[in-house]
This record gives sequence, C-alpha cells and structure tokens, in this order.
Amino acid sequence: MSDDTSSEAILRKRLYWHSRRGMWELDLLLIPFLEKRFQTLGEEDRRAYERLIAEEDQDLFVWLMHREWPEDPALRRIVQMIVEHAENTDNSAYRTL
Repeated sequence: MSDDTSSEAILRKRLYWHSRRGMWELDLLLIPFLEKRFQTLGEEDRRAYERLIAEEDQDLFVWLMHREWPEDPALRRIVQMIVEHAENTDNSAYRTL
C-alpha cells in the first residue's frame, strides 16, 4: 500500500491539480509529461516545471505550440522537454472520443 500522505505524493497531487489547465491542448501536453517524466527529472528541472505551471495559460499555449520560446533558459529547457515528450509518446489514452 502506498503512502498517499508522503511529501512526494502531496507534491505530485498539487502539481497534477495545477497542470490541469482546462485548455485541452495544454492538458494533453502537461498531464502525460507529469505522469510519465516528472519522476525522472533532476531537482533543477522539477523546480522549472513548478515555475512553468505557475505561468499564465496564454504564455504556456504560445510556448508549447512552438510560437515563441520562454526567455528564461530553465523554462525553455522544460518546455522543450514537454514538447519532445509529446512528439515521441503515444498519448491516445488522454484523448477523448
């Protein structure tokens, strides 16, 4: 049985909640990345992801749709990781019929 009250579990739940943006395009990129890759990130990249999801939806959309890149190198790096993950992963389980 897993410990749902561990600090790691609480962090993941908080990140999951904040990664759900209500904008389908963003949800399809952020949720799978969080579920499949966040655990493997280094501390710096984890902090960058937390900073990224604190940004406005409009900025996230522009960055994740390849229209612009964040000026901050750490945010640019995590955005690139999310985009690459989406491009190289089957996310059909997240698409609604």
